[in-house]
Amino acid sequence: MGNKTRRRCDLRRVFSSFMVRGLVLCPEAQYNESIECTKEGEFMEDSKIIDLYWVRSQQAIAESENKYGAYCRTVARNILDRAEDAEECVNDTWLRAWNVMPPQRPAVLQAFFGKLTRNLSLDRWRRERAQKRGGSQVELALEELEDCLAARDRVEEKLDAKYTAGLISDFVRGLPQQDRILFVGRYWYLDDIQTLARRMGMGQSQVKSRLHRIRRRLKAELEKEGVAV
Repeated sequence: MGNKTRRRCDLRRVFSSFMVRGLVLCPEAQYNESIECTKEGEFMEDSKIIDLYWVRSQQAIAESENKYGAYCRTVARNILDRAEDAEECVNDTWLRAWNVMPPQRPAVLQAFFGKLTRNLSLDRWRRERAQKRGGSQVELALEELEDCLAARDRVEEKLDAKYTAGLISDFVRGLPQQDRILFVGRYWYLDDIQTLARRMGMGQSQVKSRLHRIRRRLKAELEKEGVAV
């Protein structure tokens, strides 16, 4: 296997680990609030929705869909090309939530649902990718981060992926707020450049330039830890 192909394999493992970790403990709140994916109207409080899950009320799913369905679809559609696949992942999100509450009681329900949806969508994306290659936002994000990482020996891959994911999470926490929001938007939500520019009130070229500088800083940080080349 060539170095570029091996690096790509390593990057996917890191990307998966760093998506599962959620990059930061909770997605950047300011960016979350900028996502136009909730409907007008009154919504049940998160604590009451969680209580419905705990008492095994089917209303929990209806209230989750009403309040966070559009948000979860946004997360899924950024990863998956087909609307029907994204819809299935959103439906599976409520089922997964039903299976883990109780005993879990999420501190931030929106982030909890978003993480479930993203992981389910990434699992489906991996299955689809085994059959074909495409220019999805996941692929594009991987290409952008590719030069930040070195190839690894097979024996060390899983350990390296988790370690590197932790380094990236620490790096993101230390970024200035606007840079952190951009990084989270691009590599956590997998938003495209046009969407990022609109939400941040910036030009597309400015977004690309700032992301490029952030990736250079990330590579330098990883080089200090012996991860990047």
